[in-house]
Amino acid sequence: MFTLNYITWTVNPVAISLGPIEVRWYGLLLAFGFFFSYLTLSKIFKTEGISQQLCDKLSIWTIIWTIIGLRLGHFLFYEPEYFTSLKGISEIILPIQDGQFVGYQGLASHGAVIAITLFLCYFAWKYKMNALWLCDRLAIVIPIAAGMVRIGNLMNHEIVGSITTVPWAFDFTLGGPGIAGTFRHPAQLYEASVYLLLYLCFVIYYFKIAKGKVPAGRTVGLIFFVIFTARFIIEFFKEVQVSKEVGMTLDIGQILSIPILLAGLVLLIYSIVKRDNIPVYKEINWQKNKTVKK
Repeated sequence: MFTLNYITWTVNPVAISLGPIEVRWYGLLLAFGFFFSYLTLSKIFKTEGISQQLCDKLSIWTIIWTIIGLRLGHFLFYEPEYFTSLKGISEIILPIQDGQFVGYQGLASHGAVIAITLFLCYFAWKYKMNALWLCDRLAIVIPIAAGMVRIGNLMNHEIVGSITTVPWAFDFTLGGPGIAGTFRHPAQLYEASVYLLLYLCFVIYYFKIAKGKVPAGRTVGLIFFVIFTARFIIEFFKEVQVSKEVGMTLDIGQILSIPILLAGLVLLIYSIVKRDNIPVYKEINWQKNKTVKK
């Protein structure tokens, strides 16, 4: 019989404190996630004979648009009233309340998906790439960053699960009123486990099985379908994120997940039906192809 009694989670969200300067676990884990994603993408590009310079450009701008999408997505989908005043818009950009910086607490993964997808389409157009080729490569590295974010949420005592009696339930002692002192599903760990396992499977698939030859839409279809199906299911075990979700049959996160997981299913089916469609990319030397005006 499984007798692991409840877990009292007392981890301090602050990893390092030097006077007024605090470094939080969330920020560190987010940075680690981006770093590991970058290392994996660099290895993928090296395998396919693509320059580190192009990899660096792609990585930097993807990180920038990920952060923009995460932030704007939260307020667009969960708290759109912030856009109705200059004060609200200023808090989206620089969250300061009562003279104190309160941190970027509102982040939405669905917003990141939209921002990243739009940026990758632009990047593919600019560098004459097949858009699915590019998305398939980014899909391989994104899950580890997403997994690190969810572990960061765990360290922050946020995005907690619903109250439960399962023996692995967590008491998030720093979760604030209504959270501390109750035993809840560690929903952050549920999601992180899915994302990190998916990353491991992708790495094995790309380097050991496909050996760089990925049918168009295969990995991006899988990441959309697996992550957002998991997200849809795990939402049933999570506390609502905003008060407007109370009483909803499906919460906002689940409603937003449906079109993405369906798009993933379509792409996955396409990659199976058109399994011989394996795009490649040969990098153009843009410096040599520039027309120099004299």
